[in-house]
Amino acid sequence: MYPRPELLAPAGNFSKLILAFYYGADAAYIAGKDFSLRSNSDNFTDNEILSAVDYAHSLSKKIYVAVNIYAKNDDLKTISEYIKFLYDAKVDAIIISDPGVFYIAKLVAPGLSLHLSTQANTLNIAAVKFWKSLGFDRIVLGRELTLNEIEDIHKNNPDVELEMFVHGSMCVSYSGRCLLSSYFTGRDGNRGNCSQVCRWKFDLVDPRAPESPLKIEEDTRGTYFMNSKDLNLISDLPFIIDAGVNSFKIEGRMKSEFYLATVINAYNRALNEFSQFNNIPNLYDYETELLQLNHRDYTRGFFGEDIDKTILESASIKIGNSVFVAMVLDYLDGYATVEMRNRFKTGDQLEILSPGESFRKSFIVDQIIDSNNNVISDVKLVQQIVKIKSPKVQSGDIFRRII
Repeated sequence: MYPRPELLAPAGNFSKLILAFYYGADAAYIAGKDFSLRSNSDNFTDNEILSAVDYAHSLSKKIYVAVNIYAKNDDLKTISEYIKFLYDAKVDAIIISDPGVFYIAKLVAPGLSLHLSTQANTLNIAAVKFWKSLGFDRIVLGRELTLNEIEDIHKNNPDVELEMFVHGSMCVSYSGRCLLSSYFTGRDGNRGNCSQVCRWKFDLVDPRAPESPLKIEEDTRGTYFMNSKDLNLISDLPFIIDAGVNSFKIEGRMKSEFYLATVINAYNRALNEFSQFNNIPNLYDYETELLQLNHRDYTRGFFGEDIDKTILESASIKIGNSVFVAMVLDYLDGYATVEMRNRFKTGDQLEILSPGESFRKSFIVDQIIDSNNNVISDVKLVQQIVKIKSPKVQSGDIFRRII
């Protein structure tokens, strides 16, 4: 048996938090309504943060709160009050990047655990020593590190917790510190309002002839020379564990329930297998799971040999191999009560996504009963509640249709 590292999941709202823990996350990172780098996510009110902490702690899990904007003078008073609130709420840590926010946190909440955001772009042994000496308990490493560099950082800083992103969207800019959004749209990506300009199409212009853009096109719509592929390091988990990383982080506070359930479930199962067997016998199955989702082409980022090929040269997203059709709400006497997400009907073959033993079991829909106890053959009303005869499942399981 090997110690299992932490699986850290995003949660953009309370329902996603419940789902993240159900599918195997050991901790979740969330944000309040202000001061985080995902201001367009639903995020949590103060009362919801209190409830989230109580819920997580009841499961012996943890809550980390992102306070990782680069603050301006007008933010400082309210940030001070907010950090005091988080300390009193007993969150397990806050994630910060701004030295001013760090200074305030040490003043108003000296016992609060501090995690250094990846926005601080920590990439070397000395930088980790520096941040540790100031009082950070954990360093979220920059995505620009190779496996060997991470291993060297750990060997020279064995008493520092290390966290890194292993899956999700990537920013083309250095540790996400980008000015493009502010320049083109007035929306500051360093204050949580990124418009993802790097995903746009561009034409290159020769300043000597600005009236004639250089049409260096990868498809008929333009050149996506700043559009990054999605990170996927599930096959590298054993090596990252051996390198000394303590927490594996999934990107996606704005992603769907289906995305969270699929990704967390795959990584959780992979980590459990490695902890038990020192390898991942079913790795191929978990790699296949990550193809069920709509996604950009996957990349191993700086773990790969061809880092220059991480750019996605089109705006296209690969359609996943399955469709999320229903969320299980309850199960009784052979019937699952579900909430519809996409249309399905009798005769369809559905597959179960679950953290339990029902994972990947399939069945044919042969009976559907609506809320008025009428037998129906087609579920086409958005979020319609129906009962389906199915194998045994639990609340939080998902029915999907393989395509």
